[in-house]
Amino acid sequence: MKDTLRRVLAPIASLKLTVALLAMSMFLVFAGTWAQLDRGIWTVLEQYFRTWWTVIPLGIFLPRDWNVHGAIPFPGGWTIGGLMLVNLLAAHTIRFRWTKDRIGIFLIHFSLIMLLVGEFATGLFAVESRMTIDEGQTVNYAEDVRSVELAIVDVTDPSQNRVIAIPQRALEHKKTISHPDLPFTIQVDRFLPNADLVSDENAGPSALHGNRGAAVSAGVAALPKAVARGVGRDEADMPVAQITLKDGVTDLGTYLTALWFTFMPSRGTQIVDVGGHRYELWLRFVRHYKPYSMQLVDFKHDKYLGTETPKNFSSLVRLIDPEKNLDHEVLIWMNNPLRHRGETFYQASFKKGDMGTVLQVVRNPAWLLPYVACTIGALGMSIHFGQNLLRFLRRQRKTAAHAAHPHPAREPGRPAVAGAGAPHAARRVR
Repeated sequence: MKDTLRRVLAPIASLKLTVALLAMSMFLVFAGTWAQLDRGIWTVLEQYFRTWWTVIPLGIFLPRDWNVHGAIPFPGGWTIGGLMLVNLLAAHTIRFRWTKDRIGIFLIHFSLIMLLVGEFATGLFAVESRMTIDEGQTVNYAEDVRSVELAIVDVTDPSQNRVIAIPQRALEHKKTISHPDLPFTIQVDRFLPNADLVSDENAGPSALHGNRGAAVSAGVAALPKAVARGVGRDEADMPVAQITLKDGVTDLGTYLTALWFTFMPSRGTQIVDVGGHRYELWLRFVRHYKPYSMQLVDFKHDKYLGTETPKNFSSLVRLIDPEKNLDHEVLIWMNNPLRHRGETFYQASFKKGDMGTVLQVVRNPAWLLPYVACTIGALGMSIHFGQNLLRFLRRQRKTAAHAAHPHPAREPGRPAVAGAGAPHAARRVR
C-alpha cells in the first residue's frame, strides 16, 4: 500500500512541478501588474488572482496604440495556489521524515499552508465597505464602493419605505427585469461601468440620454469613461445605467440613472407614479444593512500647527445595538479601530468641510491567519537556522580540539606509546 501511494504521489510531489508553479505564479503577477494600466486594482484582483481560470490579453504587455489582439488562457490564482498546496502536502507525505532535526522545516511549510488557506478564505468571505456619517446623523448600513445596485424605493407610505435592489451583474447583462412587487418591468438599455455627466450641448454620439427624469431636468447626458485604476476616493468608478420602464406594452419613459445623482439628491431624485404608487429610482453603492446603528457625535481633523498637513482624524460615535443591549460612545482614531460583531471599523477619511466621517468597515473571518502563519514561520526559521548554527559550532569545536591535541604518528602494526613522562602504559590506538 505504501509503495502504491508513493508511485501515485511521486509526480504530484515533484520538485519540477514546484518550480513550474512558482514560475507560473510569477508570470501571473507580472500580467496582473500590467493589466492595472487598463483596469482597477480590485477588478484585476478578481479577474486574475481570485479566480480558477483567467484569459490574459496579449495587448497588455505592449503599447496600447499598437492595438494587438489575441489572448492566452491561463490558470488563475486559486488554481495555482491550490496546486502549490497539493504539491507541498504530497512532498511531505512521501519525502519528508518526522525527525527532530526537521521541526523547523515542518513549521515553515505549515506557515505557508496557513497563508494559502488564509488567502483563499479571505477571497471567499471577506467583505469591505465604508460607512459615511454626517455629524449628528445616525446610520445603520455600510456601502460597498466597488459595486452598485439599482434601488427602486416605494415612498408611497411616508412612515415606511420599501426597497427593491437590483444587483450590478443584472444591469451588466442588459436583462429585462421584473419583480412581483413592481407594477412595471425594467429594460436595461446600456450600462457604463464609469462615466462623466456632461451637458447635452457637449455630448457626442456615444453619450447616453434619457427622455424623462433628472437627466432631462438637469440637461445632462452620460459620456463613457475609462474605468479608474486606483482605489482612492477621487478615482472611484461612477457607473451609469440607461433604463426603460414599461407597464405591459406602455412605455413609461427612458431614465438615466447615475451614481452622480446620489451626491446631489436635491437634483437627482427621479419619481415614477404607477398604479397609485410612487417610486424613486436610484443607482447607488451596494448597501449592507446592520442590526445596529451608529451616530456621529463629533469629528475632529487635527493639523500640524501652521500647516495643512493632517495630524490626526478621530470620530466620537455612539454605538446603539438593541440586541446586545449596548448604547455607549466610542472614540475611533487612526490606528485605533473599533471591533464589533466580527467587524472592524477604521478611521479612513472624512467628508469635505470636516462635516462628517468615513469609516472603513471590514469583515474578514480569516484575519488572524496571516499573523499566526508569520509567527509560526518565524519560529520555524529560528529553530531551523539555530539547529544548523549549533551543528556548525560543534564541528568547529571538534576541529579546534583536533588541531590542539593531534594523535601521534606511528608505524602500521605497532602500538602507540604515550608521551615521555606519562604515568600510564602504552596502549593500542584504533
